[in-house]
Parts: sequence; structure tokens; C-alpha cells
Amino acid sequence: MSFRSAVITFPGSNCDRDMADALEKVSGTAPHRVWHGDAALPDGLDFIALPGGFSYGDYLRSGAMAARSPIMQAVIAAAGKGVPVLGVCNGFQVLTEAGLLPGALMRNAGIRFVCREVKLKVENTQSLFTAGYSAGQQIVIPVAHHDGNYFADAETLDRLEGEGRVAFRYAEPVNGSARDIAGVLNAAGNVLGMMPHPERVIEPAQGGTDGRALFESAVRGLVGA
Repeated sequence: MSFRSAVITFPGSNCDRDMADALEKVSGTAPHRVWHGDAALPDGLDFIALPGGFSYGDYLRSGAMAARSPIMQAVIAAAGKGVPVLGVCNGFQVLTEAGLLPGALMRNAGIRFVCREVKLKVENTQSLFTAGYSAGQQIVIPVAHHDGNYFADAETLDRLEGEGRVAFRYAEPVNGSARDIAGVLNAAGNVLGMMPHPERVIEPAQGGTDGRALFESAVRGLVGA
């Protein structure tokens, strides 16, 4: 069975090709490339990815305008039906602005763009995205963001922790994120938002392979490959 995925491209996306390349290399099937202005997604999708970048130039708030693109209504509907959705960096920002994930991504503490490899601790290994990792495993994934400071009120943070919805946590100070949260899941477990870029470390030529397990986990979980 082939793996049917889609990568959404917004004006200002700059990691959509990286995401598409990662999905094709891991699954063996090229993803559909979907434009933000499209009104519908291809039929029968197994997986949807929202890539990094600066959608709409980050005007208003990062991800705010992209969250109201025509295609996002279809993404929200698909997520509601259980289709897995991955949002990385700007994609994470879009997911919070669209209401698919709680919280918000604010300007980094220190008001500086952060672009480097960071150490992450895998907190949840029970999701489609993280089953290929070990609980407590430390991995190295690059980040590149100016607005990656995750914020939510204390009640929401307690709920995320209590329900096991913190997928990844920074193992070192990076951007001021509440409780060092680097990635969170929705209540159903089929939507993951994360600031680090797993698509940039899927083969040795990129300097690391710690992101590959995320995509392999999804492919195995969805099509048994």
C-alpha cells in the first residue's frame, strides 16, 4: 500500500521542499504539493504536513494569516476525521493559530533568531509520530526560529503534562518556552506541532539522522511499511 501524503505551501514557506523530500525518501512516494489557495485536499490522504518558513511574511502574528487560508478549512476537517497532521516551526505556529493545538508561539526570550542544533528529550513514545523513539531518549535536531517561545496558561500546561501530550522537551535553554516544551500533541494524538526541524536530519549527509524515526514511525503506523 502506498503512503499518500501532502505538503501545504503558503506564500513565504521555505521548508516545503525539505519536508517533501523527507517524506519521499522515507516513504518511497512523493507527496502531493498543495497550494494555500486551494479549497480542497487530494482524496485519501494518510498524512498532512505544514512546513516551516515565514507564511505571509509573519504579518500580524506568525501563522495567523496562514491559519485563515482557504486550504486550512480542509486541513482542520481532515484532522477532525483522524488524519495525522504534522506542523514544523511555522507549521506549529499555524496549528496553534488555527485552534488545532493549544497555546501560542511568542517572540524568543532574548529577542533573537535562534539557528542551531539543539538537544531534545523525547517525552511521549505512544503517538504515531514518536513510536520510533525510546522514552527519555535524547536526540539532536536543528532549530531556526524567531518566534518559538511556547506559551500557555498554567492550567493548560498542567493538562498537557497530565495527559502526556508533551511530545518533545528542550534538554537545554533555547527560546524561553514554558517548561521547555518543544512539541505538543492534540488530545486525539493525531496532530503534532514542534519547533525543531526533523526533516533536516533524516540522512547522514545532513549531519544527523535523529529526525528520520519520526517519519518512519508515521509510515509504519499508517501503511505498515
